Amino acid sequence: MRKYWGLFLACILLSSCGDDKSTSSVAAEDATAQPIILERNIEKYGFNLSDYIVVEDTIKRGDIFGDLMTRNKVDYPKIYELTQRFKDTFDVRRIRVGNPYTILKSKDTSQVAKIFVYENDPINYTVVDFRDTVLAYKGRKEVKIVQREASGVIPQGGSLSDVIVKQNIDYLMVNELSGIYAWTIDFFKLDAGDKFRIIYEEKYINDSIYAGAGSIKAAYFEHRGEPFYAFAYHNDSLDIKEYYDQEANNLRRTFLRAPLKFGRLSSRYNLKRKIRYYGYKVRPHKGTDYAAPIGTPILATADGIVTESTRRGGNGKYVKIRHNGTYSTQYLHMKAQNVRRGEYVKQGEVIGWIGMTGNTGGPHVCYRFWKNGRQVDPLREKLPAAEPLAEILRPAYFEFMDPVKTQLDCIEFPEEQAEELLTLNP
Repeated sequence: MRKYWGLFLACILLSSCGDDKSTSSVAAEDATAQPIILERNIEKYGFNLSDYIVVEDTIKRGDIFGDLMTRNKVDYPKIYELTQRFKDTFDVRRIRVGNPYTILKSKDTSQVAKIFVYENDPINYTVVDFRDTVLAYKGRKEVKIVQREASGVIPQGGSLSDVIVKQNIDYLMVNELSGIYAWTIDFFKLDAGDKFRIIYEEKYINDSIYAGAGSIKAAYFEHRGEPFYAFAYHNDSLDIKEYYDQEANNLRRTFLRAPLKFGRLSSRYNLKRKIRYYGYKVRPHKGTDYAAPIGTPILATADGIVTESTRRGGNGKYVKIRHNGTYSTQYLHMKAQNVRRGEYVKQGEVIGWIGMTGNTGGPHVCYRFWKNGRQVDPLREKLPAAEPLAEILRPAYFEFMDPVKTQLDCIEFPEEQAEELLTLNP
């Protein structure tokens, strides 16, 4: 009796993460999909669907995996075995509302569920096989990679995200571009007329179902008239992919240009700043302020050791990081810290969130930068670069880069396309 009581409790706990359990029975009844009986052979997830009665649906709010399986006549011992043996492969507590699933049931009168397939995302899925010994494994749909080209010009008062969205390009490209140029271009201060070209990948399932954007193969960004090239190249000596320019220099720097992915540069480092509140007396501002909504993640601009994570006076909650014998950085006015003193953090790691603690008139992070024990303006510092591509690897890199650069240079900007149309249709 104790054994089955344990099984019953286990099934009760097998629920989708963060959902309202009180609605589970109602949602379960509403979520029942109509079975499909296929007369022709269709291969999917590695199974011939015509051999089964097929039920396709999505996880509804309140769905409990145990209930879902027992309604389809899977025995409690098999459900329990799945939760014990395959929790690393398929954690039944983390099924998410809205994710599709497929149940393959036997065609006999019992209509017992033999296979359960849960789609983790548009490409990856997990198969639970109840036919004999319980088995769970991950699968991946066949994906076709299509290469795309795009370009854009920043308008007056506009932003990179505005241009990307207007052209119906995947918004992921905003993050990709800002990530590639995070060390060289200040995306908080783009100018009207700045322009870009990109060669990137898109992923498709069954040649037609869009499954998201891939990585950027090459990019060109012209900022204030200065061109910046970026070519993705796999560095065999380090076994990693990096972005290099047309001279094989690594675009990565020791420090990010800013501690936020997106926001607004609201106040610069200024030793002669005068503030009305203090009678227009000089009150040096040794930080660089970036305004953003409360809760925006704050990133470590470089690898280092957390030397302080505390709250003090006008600084509010803050984190200070020692990067090496030369450089340290500090991040003030946090809502909360995400790291503790003594922790090692990596560049780009979330160390806290934007807040309004301490002396502040609005949500922002005050970013302070030390060089040899003295606070300096990070936007005027020539930040140390990562190692360039080794000399022995450069011939192969240039052979790879030349045709890609030619392709990139041939992509027209929107105004060039418009001028060409006017010429053809006066």
